[in-house]
Amino acid sequence: MATAGTVTAGGGIAAPAAERMDPKRIVAFFAMVFGMFMSILDIQIVSASLAEIQAGLGAGSDEVAWVQTSYLIAEVIMIPLSGVLARIVSTRVLFAFSAAGFTMASALAATATNIEQMIIYRAIQGFIGGGMIPSVFAAAFTIFPPSKRAIVSPIIGLVATLAPTIGPTIGGYISHAMSWHWLFLINVVPGIIVTAVTWSLIDFDEPDYSLLKKFDWWGLATMAVFLGSMEYVLEEGNNKDWFGDEHIVMGTVAMVIGGLIFFYRVFKVDFPVVDLRAFSNRNFAFGSLFSFIMGVGLYGLTYLYPLYLGRIRGYDSMMIGETMFVSGAAMFFTAPVAGALSAKLDPRVMMMVGFGGFALGTYLMTGVTADWDFYELLVPQILRGCSLMLCMVPINNIALGTLPPDRIKNASGLFNLTRNLGGAVGLAIINTMLTQRSDEHYARLSEHVTWSNPEALDWLSSVGANYDSYGLDGSLTAIKKLSGVVTQQSWLLSFMDVFMGLTLLFSCLIFLTLLIKKPSVAAPAGSGH
Repeated sequence: MATAGTVTAGGGIAAPAAERMDPKRIVAFFAMVFGMFMSILDIQIVSASLAEIQAGLGAGSDEVAWVQTSYLIAEVIMIPLSGVLARIVSTRVLFAFSAAGFTMASALAATATNIEQMIIYRAIQGFIGGGMIPSVFAAAFTIFPPSKRAIVSPIIGLVATLAPTIGPTIGGYISHAMSWHWLFLINVVPGIIVTAVTWSLIDFDEPDYSLLKKFDWWGLATMAVFLGSMEYVLEEGNNKDWFGDEHIVMGTVAMVIGGLIFFYRVFKVDFPVVDLRAFSNRNFAFGSLFSFIMGVGLYGLTYLYPLYLGRIRGYDSMMIGETMFVSGAAMFFTAPVAGALSAKLDPRVMMMVGFGGFALGTYLMTGVTADWDFYELLVPQILRGCSLMLCMVPINNIALGTLPPDRIKNASGLFNLTRNLGGAVGLAIINTMLTQRSDEHYARLSEHVTWSNPEALDWLSSVGANYDSYGLDGSLTAIKKLSGVVTQQSWLLSFMDVFMGLTLLFSCLIFLTLLIKKPSVAAPAGSGH
């Protein structure tokens, strides 16, 4: 790690900058960024195409959800582990092995003939691919001098936020134009290129195999149980009525026991699987908290918009993708602006503007009706895309920009884990809120649609007469239609409740930003540039 130490700590910027801007390293870094893009994209790329995969493999609706859940569980275990692995085998070996394994698992997933095979291949894909994500963040903050952060940080921020946002869009296009197999086959050629480039060009650090003797295998096992069962409980809890289901209860017990042993070992052994000391750095702790809540917003809205468009508007995956494209475009065009601002503005100001914009975007969605279409969703989506980028760049810089180089590998894994866990917790809360609130709203609305309500009776008789004229059973059809209207309105009201909850959450973050110290390393270097 001696080479990385001269980067961040170097007093004279000119010599290290010239040394660091080696074209070979820049090419290697961009290959790593592309690998990370594929890994994050694959979380969401199947979300718009689960129906096609379900039909292709003859799976049940409960089973097909595991195509996504198995990937997330496996990835969440690998992300914090990658810091220790990179120190033992070096970034070069870890990243190239991850890229190669991810590519092979992608090819295998395309050949799956039943749901069991698919779930196993997706778990392998998620576990091995998870090693690529923190490596990119660690490389960005060790091989580039602080003066280049205004360029590098928006790139990784853009990939981390853009990939899950456009995943459903790309997935919808691919499964429409070709078949669901291509959701996985599309990774093969880029994966081979990324593997070859990173294996031949990465030279950021040296392996330290002596650490393998001290490796905490019990810590790894208990971390896998803790994080894996947590992800399972959060993903499946709402569908299975939480603690009314024995599997969720067993998962919670496993999570608690695994967590207790894992945290005990983290603070007791010499070389823990995950080094939690990075949280003693105040800015890293706050940056991770913000990353967690950004995960709630990023994954929560990537889930909510398609759900609204599919359930209320009746859109298919292609139409949902075309509507959702706006957020991705807004992120893409805001990234260079966020980079330029990060070199000039106090990062806390950027974050406050970003959180405020995000809260405004979700507040606008609280007026949603059953008729909202592309144009009504345009401004909320633009606000969401621009605000995410304005938040992500300073959050990355605040969390990782002031840490010493020897801490960055471990810290990067933890930082990325918080975003994924934020997404899992956010989706669990959002799903539970939608289910419970829609049931409550349905009950309230049903109280008004009774035989004693003359308006309801008029509606039933006019709609019933219309269907009678076509020779159908008008009264029965009219009652079904009315039930459908009540169901739709109860869903809409529950969507409004969730959007209002997100608005309050991000409004609170504006004030929490005031507790952060202004970074002492990254900001002067950036402005000096």
